Amino acid sequence: QVKLVESGGGLVQAGESLTLSCAASGTIAGLVVMAWYRQAPGKQRELVARISSRGNTDYPDSVKGRFTIDRDNAKNMMSLQMNSLRREDTAVYYCYGLEAAAQVKDYWGQGTQVTVSS
Repeated sequence: QVKLVESGGGLVQAGESLTLSCAASGTIAGLVVMAWYRQAPGKQRELVARISSRGNTDYPDSVKGRFTIDRDNAKNMMSLQMNSLRREDTAVYYCYGLEAAAQVKDYWGQGTQVTVSS
C-alpha cells in the first residue's frame, strides 16, 4: 500500500515557476507508472505528465517544453517542475501511481492547488 502526498502548490504570477512534490509513504519502485494530473473548476481531470519506472516521460502538447516530471525511487519522491506558468495552468494537481504486480492498483494523492494570476 502506498500513500501519496502532494506539496508545493500556491499562488504565482504568469510566467513564473513552481515545483510540485509528491512524497510516498511506501516504496514507489513497484509503481510502473507515476503521473501528475490536474483538474480545473468545471473541467475533467487531465494528464499533465507521466513517467514510467524506467524514466520514460510523456507530456501533452499543452505543457510540453514547460513542465518536467521526475521521480527518485531511492527517496520515494516524484516532482513536477513547472516553468512559464499560464493562467490556464490553474487547477488542483494530483499525484498518481499505478501498481501492476499481482493486481492492478491505483493510488491518488489528495491534490494541491496551483493558481496562476496574470
